[in-house]
Amino acid sequence: MNRISQLFQEKSKDILSVYFCAGDPSLSLTIPTLEALQERGIDMVEIGIPYSDPVADGVVIQAAASRALKSGTTLVRLFEELKDVRQRIHIPLVIMGYFNSVLRYGVERFFAQCQQCGIDACIIPDLPLEEFERWYRPMAERYGIEMIYLITPETSEKRIRQIDAASNAFIYVVSSAAVTGAQQAFDDKRAAYFSRIASLQLSTPCLVGFGISNKATRSVADAHLSGVVVGSKFVELLHSTQNPQQAVAQLLETLQN
Repeated sequence: MNRISQLFQEKSKDILSVYFCAGDPSLSLTIPTLEALQERGIDMVEIGIPYSDPVADGVVIQAAASRALKSGTTLVRLFEELKDVRQRIHIPLVIMGYFNSVLRYGVERFFAQCQQCGIDACIIPDLPLEEFERWYRPMAERYGIEMIYLITPETSEKRIRQIDAASNAFIYVVSSAAVTGAQQAFDDKRAAYFSRIASLQLSTPCLVGFGISNKATRSVADAHLSGVVVGSKFVELLHSTQNPQQAVAQLLETLQN
């Protein structure tokens, strides 16, 4: 069974997934960061492939990607860093990147390397569902890699149900139509959006991302859906501390108090 499916069988609420950008602060901290997150009980981790034009990301992750690229982080080097990751890490791992990076690397080669490294799923925000289904799903299935799709407040119910039918891992519920970035609170409109998604009774679990940065934002999302993805807040902490253990400790304190 896929590790993500197993996670959601064992824990249906209050899931905490954390994103960081590979190569920031340094590629050598990839495994120590994963270890620190796992040791502190993080349920799942999303590893970002740095890209020069990350259209879905805000200034914090853009800056992290820029630093990672300047330090020489590439997809080839990331896979080299991850080749023995499953000797130490047992929680689900998701890799997130933009399709140009995958296409340049080679799509089938990419999925094959994901399998070899023990990656469970991918998020490719700029690869439309229809394109993936038509051209790439057989490759992903050949290597046991799930695809995770994003929905926003503007996504129609018909489209959401299409995504639900095509999904086997989880659906990434983008909290707003804006880019990534920490927020201090979610308003009633945002809570109503999460409630609407919950009312659809989808077969696939849903995690809320974009804007989760403290107890207030996490609580609103957790009240309606299966959990959250924290990105920009952790990227900030990891950059400022240069210490994965310290960054994880500060993140958990922020989310709990």
